[in-house]
Parts: sequence; structure tokens; C-alpha cells
Amino acid sequence: MIADVINSTARRVPTWAVYIVALIPAPVLLYMAQTGGLGREPIRALEHELGEIALQLVIAGLCISPLRRFAGVNLLKFRRAVGLLAFIYVVLHLLVWAVLDVQTLDRVIADIIKRPYITIGMAAFVLMVPLAVTSNNKSVRWLGAAWRRLHLLTYPIAILSAVHFIWLSKGFQLEPLVYLTVILGLLALRVPALVKKVAA
Repeated sequence: MIADVINSTARRVPTWAVYIVALIPAPVLLYMAQTGGLGREPIRALEHELGEIALQLVIAGLCISPLRRFAGVNLLKFRRAVGLLAFIYVVLHLLVWAVLDVQTLDRVIADIIKRPYITIGMAAFVLMVPLAVTSNNKSVRWLGAAWRRLHLLTYPIAILSAVHFIWLSKGFQLEPLVYLTVILGLLALRVPALVKKVAA
């Protein structure tokens, strides 16, 4: 079976390899921005690309449980890495926006307050911080069952991130809507399991 092949391969792949491969786009995009490979507005393009990779990683993290439940594909060993990689790309996305695009702290604060899509994006980032901080074995042991409840924040983070993408896109753009649809679909798959937990 395909699932068995994937599981067997996944068991042999070390987690550090996932970090290395997933982080390759960051220096590549930075190089392209410096050499004209990202068009006439390289900073905006770099900001967009980093943010989109972060959203894709958030979605990848949401796929891991359904893949195990419905397809028998077990990628749980990579879930923490995927979550941390999503956070890293969000931080890079924010740094490009704040340092290279906006450039001043006053303007950063003003944009967060006045621009709804930035407000939503920052809300998603704030929710990601405790997840990143507690993504270690010590926190899992210390928090116990509360750790799982805390990491349910992944769900609103995913929705806020998709809405952020939709709102910042100019005009009607199909791509951000596809991301939101995929996220809502992945979350819908979790509803029966959540209902059972509440009922129990």
C-alpha cells in the first residue's frame, strides 16, 4: 500500500532534514530580491512569498491528523517541526514588512491599528507565539492535558491567516479563497472528533 511506503520512508527521515529542506526558500528568495528576481517591487514580493509559505505550512500541519485518520499516513513526528517552520516564516514575513517595508516603529503601530488585514495578521502571530514557546518536550510534560488545549489555537490561527491573505489581496483573487476553503474543509473533518470529546 502507498500509505505503508510513505510511513516506512517517513520513519527513516530525520526531523532535522525537514527543517533544512523547508528553510531553503528563505535564502533563495532573499537572493532573488537582491538580484532583481522578484520584479520591480522586491520587498513587497519577498514579504508576500514568505507569508504564503507560512500559510502553506500552517495548512500542512492541519493535514497531518486527517492523513493519519483517513489514509493511514503517519507523519506525526513532523508536526512539531512543521508548526515551528510556519512560525519562523511568519517572523521573517513580519521582519520584512516592519524593517524593510514600513521601516519605522510609529508606522508599524499605526498600520496595525488602522489596517484591518494587518490587525488580523498580527492577531494570528500573537496566537502563534505561545504555541512556538511550548513546542518542546519540557512544556508538553509540564502542561499535560492543557498543552493539547493550548494547541487548539492552531485552528483560529489558520482562519485568521487565510482572512489576512484575502483582505490584503487587491480585487478578486481566487488563490486566497482556495486557501480559506481548504482550511475550512480540514477543520470540518475535525468536528465529529471534537463533538465526541465534548460529549465525553
